[in-house]
Amino acid sequence: MVNRNYLFGTDQIVESDRFVLFFKQQILVSQDDFVFDRSQIGHLLTPDTELMAVGALKEATIVALELESDHSAALNGELSSLRSLLFKRSDYDFSIAGKASQILDWYATHKYCGKCGQATRHHVSERAVFCNACNLQFYPRINPCVIVLVTRGRKMLLARSARFRSGFYSCLAGFIEVGETPEQTIAREVMEEVGLEVDNIRYIKSQSWPFPSQLMLGYFADYKAGNITPAAEEIEEADWYSPSRLPNVPSAEISVAGELIQRFVDSQS
Repeated sequence: MVNRNYLFGTDQIVESDRFVLFFKQQILVSQDDFVFDRSQIGHLLTPDTELMAVGALKEATIVALELESDHSAALNGELSSLRSLLFKRSDYDFSIAGKASQILDWYATHKYCGKCGQATRHHVSERAVFCNACNLQFYPRINPCVIVLVTRGRKMLLARSARFRSGFYSCLAGFIEVGETPEQTIAREVMEEVGLEVDNIRYIKSQSWPFPSQLMLGYFADYKAGNITPAAEEIEEADWYSPSRLPNVPSAEISVAGELIQRFVDSQS
């Protein structure tokens, strides 16, 4: 890999670079692939095109590019949501696409200083922008969230969201508020969303989740007390389910929620 800034121009492109293209927060997919080489997208590049280095894929550097117009027809492709890749790509492919989307969104919303309004400049050696006038630096923001599988004996608490009509039943989740630990967030969110007390909260694993830019911290927790009382604005339905009577749940290959559920199912067999 060449030694380039996180933000660079078309004069620094090398032959091995591979490109991920976005337009209005949708990813361009052609023939079931979302990675392009320079020969395919060279006509879209101008001297002032801004390119964002994302990460490595084998011997190539993945580069993110925000298009100014829809070029899907010219590339024999179509614009798709990131969520549409969840069931079609490997976890690594999805993480690359998700990281590219998050980087482009961060840069698009930080071209000007939030304090004085002056244009920011890209840091020469870090993924950050800074304001000369205020001497402030801005790094990509990550929103920490918790996701928890509450269990009661051989049963687990699964809920269907009132906000996202995906049809899936999943774990409870919520954003960590200022001043909270993840464990405090879990206790608060479970009480607010379904009216239950929990204890024995224990961390399992994490996952980057690009909707839009979250870090999901996955936990198990034990039921302590209370009756399920769904918060109408948050939860459409919630109940206790045994491993032999599961509703439609996320895949363990896709999300940390699915993996938490699968781990508990495996522990009961």
